Amino acid sequence: MAPFLLAFILFFVINVFIPGYASVISLLSLLLLSSLLGIASVGQTLTIVIGGFDLSIPAVIGLSNVLFALLYGAGYSAFAAAVFILALATLIGLANGFASRYLQLNPLVVTLASGSIILGAIWAGTHGEVSGFVPDWLVNMVSVIGKTGPIPLPGSVVIWLLIAGGILFLERKTKLGRWMFAAGANPRAAELAGVPMLLVWMSVYALSAFLAATTGILLAGFSGAADPTVGAAYLFTTVAAVVVGGTPLTGGRGGYGRTIAGCLVVTELSTLLVGLGLDQAAQQIFLGFLIVGLVALYGREPHLSMRI
Repeated sequence: MAPFLLAFILFFVINVFIPGYASVISLLSLLLLSSLLGIASVGQTLTIVIGGFDLSIPAVIGLSNVLFALLYGAGYSAFAAAVFILALATLIGLANGFASRYLQLNPLVVTLASGSIILGAIWAGTHGEVSGFVPDWLVNMVSVIGKTGPIPLPGSVVIWLLIAGGILFLERKTKLGRWMFAAGANPRAAELAGVPMLLVWMSVYALSAFLAATTGILLAGFSGAADPTVGAAYLFTTVAAVVVGGTPLTGGRGGYGRTIAGCLVVTELSTLLVGLGLDQAAQQIFLGFLIVGLVALYGREPHLSMRI
């Protein structure tokens, strides 16, 4: 509840420093930017809940962004391009989960390596020269003035709301959701209780990559062109959203409901810092100190495995 209260307070604080921020356009802009971060942060949240981490999210976003523009520009339908990209991303996620759990490799190392391979493949395949274009309807989906049929919201915001509802249902009402929290709280106890740990890890990492790819496709519409580095900022901001929302990096607690609030807070903080004249580097320094402080605060609580 506290992160949502913070988001509410920040909104009025920003309005003091940036007069007119409370306009409809500003609200839609906040929701639009938060939706892109929110979709990308699903995977980071769930991998942290099970005791892992996903450093490949930026690379998958960049890969999907470039591939969609290239395939659509080459004459493939948007549907075919999206299906291919989402399937490829899912395979990447399954490989990350398999290597992390079955091969017992550190997920930080696994996802960092896979991200490096993906980015290397992008540069090798394009030689730094990215072309292609995106359909007009995709641009409209990520436009502040865009609408979704009779709904006066951009398509990406509607997609985020649907995804958020699905993830919250997954966490609270399904067996896989219970398994995820059990796996993060005490892996050994969960395994002894019959939780299929390999299935949990592969499912979560596949979902993380799938939604990272979704973010990459939406960002292609947001920028109107392909950019292999478009996901770079999302490594830092997805972690910030998770931590600011209150999900501890130790795993087994928290959840996506908190990350939703974290996305709003991180987006508002970025807007406020820009309004105060701080550049990208200064913003990252500020948010970095915020994350360190919050991690130190959450780190004072013992891990769930120490309390069971």
